[in-house]
Amino acid sequence: MATAQKEQPKLTPMMTQYMAIKEAHPDCLLFYRMGDFYEMFHDDAVTAAAVLDITLTKRGKTDGTAIPMCGVPWHSHEAYLARLIKAGHRVAICDQTETPDQAKARAKRDGLPASKALVNRDVVRIVTPGTLTEDNLLDARASNYLACLTQTRGVFGLSWLDLSTGEFYAQTVASKDLSGTLERVSPNEILLPESLIQNPDLFEIFMPWESALTPQGNSLFDHNNAEKHLKDLYKVESIDAFGAFEPSAITSAGALIDYATRTQKGSLPHIRPIQSIAFGSVMEIDAATRRNLEITQTMNGERKGSLLQTIDRT
Repeated sequence: MATAQKEQPKLTPMMTQYMAIKEAHPDCLLFYRMGDFYEMFHDDAVTAAAVLDITLTKRGKTDGTAIPMCGVPWHSHEAYLARLIKAGHRVAICDQTETPDQAKARAKRDGLPASKALVNRDVVRIVTPGTLTEDNLLDARASNYLACLTQTRGVFGLSWLDLSTGEFYAQTVASKDLSGTLERVSPNEILLPESLIQNPDLFEIFMPWESALTPQGNSLFDHNNAEKHLKDLYKVESIDAFGAFEPSAITSAGALIDYATRTQKGSLPHIRPIQSIAFGSVMEIDAATRRNLEITQTMNGERKGSLLQTIDRT
């Protein structure tokens, strides 16, 4: 006689909700709000517990295996968030979008008992190295630039934005100047098309920035869509009033705004008028010379001992 297999327990409504939200954000650690804590489950919990040095516990089971879980207090989550971002992770912040009372009222309207009420939750923000805006998580003496690099007909377009201050710049860059320009801007995150990161001619240039690179689908870098994003941002019919921009610079800047809007879930802070950095208006120093001069950091990568640290009186 065949032995009946033990039926595996189904996921709870809460865990079903969690899994659906996590599936939509597979490249992020998911901070899932439960009361006064942000909880993490499965592989996210294992990763976060190791980085944050917090206790890894268990909650329920799936397929007969205990579900790893860890959490951080909601009221002090920013400190934990900063450590995860510094470790190179992206974090999706999932908050409750209604109160328990509102959830119960909704369940009642749907003809369900209050005990079946599950508070609606949604991701309200995606935090990446280039999209931090909290003053207490940023170095007040340094910019936190999110950059975007594109290439149109052999010409590189580079734009960079500091969401915490609204500074926004764009320029074209010659191939020979790309490494030095990236060193000058010193972005914490660089968006670029997947096709560009696969270009063997750029491997050496990208090597120092490997941890900052955020490849995106090539569709993000459509020129017409990028120009529309800029027009929508500033509510203008043309961006000519902001200066003369090459097509590659417009594509770069518009794609950057699209990405920033998506990570902030449409709630962008004030962005200043975009500034065009004209060719020849900035003295470009190649990366090796910049490092040897120790302008912003020493050869060991430290600010202390650099020219900037010596003359900085702020």
